[in-house]
Amino acid sequence: MNGFDFRRLRRRELALAAFALSAPFVLPAVAPGAPSLLRPAMAQTVEQPDTSRLVAIGGAVTEIVYALGEEKRLVGRDSTSTYPEAAKELPDVGYMRRLAPEGIIAVNPTAIVALEGSGPPEALAVLKEANIPFSSIAETYDRAGILAKIRAVGAFLGVKDKAEALARTVEKDLDAALADSAGRPERDRKRVLFVLSIEGGKIMAAGTGTAASGVIELAGAINAAGTFPGYRALTEEAIVEARPDVVLMMDRGGGHAAGPDELFALPALSLTPAAKSKALIRMDGLHLLGFGPRTASAIRELNAAIYGKTTNASQ
Repeated sequence: MNGFDFRRLRRRELALAAFALSAPFVLPAVAPGAPSLLRPAMAQTVEQPDTSRLVAIGGAVTEIVYALGEEKRLVGRDSTSTYPEAAKELPDVGYMRRLAPEGIIAVNPTAIVALEGSGPPEALAVLKEANIPFSSIAETYDRAGILAKIRAVGAFLGVKDKAEALARTVEKDLDAALADSAGRPERDRKRVLFVLSIEGGKIMAAGTGTAASGVIELAGAINAAGTFPGYRALTEEAIVEARPDVVLMMDRGGGHAAGPDELFALPALSLTPAAKSKALIRMDGLHLLGFGPRTASAIRELNAAIYGKTTNASQ
């Protein structure tokens, strides 16, 4: 009936009831780098699970499902999955790092494919108890990581041949984009500061081990804040010392983003080389930071914007 398996649904009802009873006592989210609850769940899945009703969590994962031509399986996606446009028509099960199990179970999935880092752990534990097969897709911010994602998603969906063909196409495109970036001499590489937010005048910037740092380096530039891991609010002194030639931000749309005049009026940024030419670049967040099938295009666009061309640059 309408694709529902009532035996599976009963198991899920019990899992949700257990979650509701235990909710006041769940432990806080584990620190980054702690073992994921997704991996034990994967060990219990069958060799080739039923993926006919699939929930995709993570923008790059959803893009890969579409790029493989397997979008008819999708019955839900998370809020970061905004490309292609057709993905927005799918039920939204929530933000990938703040998932609620009832939102996912409501679309009656037979399987879930989730980008590494999805959570929280207690929500994933409920989904495991509901006996829904998982696949956790590893996330690294480099060429190899993109190709590994494609192959992992394809393997979970049982379409390895299609995934291999897509991986080869993406690999060729990536190599061409990286060759263009690699040809720039080290002395000519600009320093780029990725700013996540400027809430309250505090500048939250991207350090090492982030998607922003990864794409800046792939585009042939230097992460100006590459002295600390993760994201951090920077002091005025740290920003001045970073000496960014360019500021890079996500284009959030809606006309609410700070323009160059407002951004470079901030005391710390006003003293940087970027302020002299108001060198601000904005790009779509998923395109820029997704590390999926379109990353070669993002590298080209960012490279062109950094080094004086007009592609999507506000300079």
